[in-house]
This record gives sequence, structure tokens and C-alpha cells, in this order.
Amino acid sequence: EMREKGLSYREIARQYEMRGAHSVADWERIYLEEGPDGLFIERRGRGSKGWPPKKLKLEVEEDLLAEVQRLRAENAYLKKLNALVAERVRQEKKQK
Repeated sequence: EMREKGLSYREIARQYEMRGAHSVADWERIYLEEGPDGLFIERRGRGSKGWPPKKLKLEVEEDLLAEVQRLRAENAYLKKLNALVAERVRQEKKQK
């Protein structure tokens, strides 16, 4: 609409009852750089300015992934065991 009618950022902001024209300028920049899909990306808040994450050695990463898999299997086993014990307790109470 801004380009079709030749309106400025301020005129568009006023027309849509926006507080400032800076948002219109930002949206236009995003649209021109990334296209319409770029307008759907969440951009609120501050970006991270911390240190970049450290890269792990391949063998350390593989060991950690193996441990995660083992712990997930152990969790699944314990959940099933807990369900079996609870069912046995329920049946014993029912028989009394």
C-alpha cells in the first residue's frame, strides 16, 4: 500500500494508528530482504550476545548420546516396572 499510493512511513503509521514509523520501516526492510515469509518470524526481545557454544569432540558427543539413550531406556523400564507393581498391589487389595 505504501508503494502503491506513494505514502511515507509516517503516513502509513498514522493511517493504521501505530505509535511510530520505525516499525513500518523495519517491516519494509524485512520484506525486501527476506520476502513475505520473513514477516512471520518472531523477532521480539534481545538477541544473545554471549560466547558461542563450545564444540565437543566427536567421541565425547557420541558418548553423551549413548548415555542419553541408555537413560531413556532405563526410564521406560522403571515406568513399566512401577505400573506392574501398582497393578499387583491393586489386585491384592481387591482379593482381600
